[in-house]
Amino acid sequence: MASIRAIKKDIDCLVGEVISDCYLAIYFHPDKKQDIVSVMEEAVELRNTLFKQVNHPADKQNASLVKKHFAQVRRDLFSKVDALFQKLSGLAK
Repeated sequence: MASIRAIKKDIDCLVGEVISDCYLAIYFHPDKKQDIVSVMEEAVELRNTLFKQVNHPADKQNASLVKKHFAQVRRDLFSKVDALFQKLSGLAK
C-alpha cells in the first residue's frame, strides 16, 4: 500500500497538470475562457473531494478495507482527471 503522503502528492500533481493545461488553453483560446475556467473549478473541487476521502477513510480498523479504499481513490483520481483532460481537449478544438 502506498503512503497517504504519496497519494496526496499524486493528487496534487495530476490536478496541477489539469490546471496548468487550462491556463495554456485560456492563452490560446481566450474566447472560451468561461468554459475553461469551469473545468479548472471542477479540478479544484476534485482535489478537495479526494483529499477528504484520503484523510477520512471509512473503516480505519480493518486493514484490507483501508487498502481497498485507497485503491478506489487512486482509480477515481485517474478516471476523473482523464475525464477533465478529455473535456478540456474538446473545448480546445
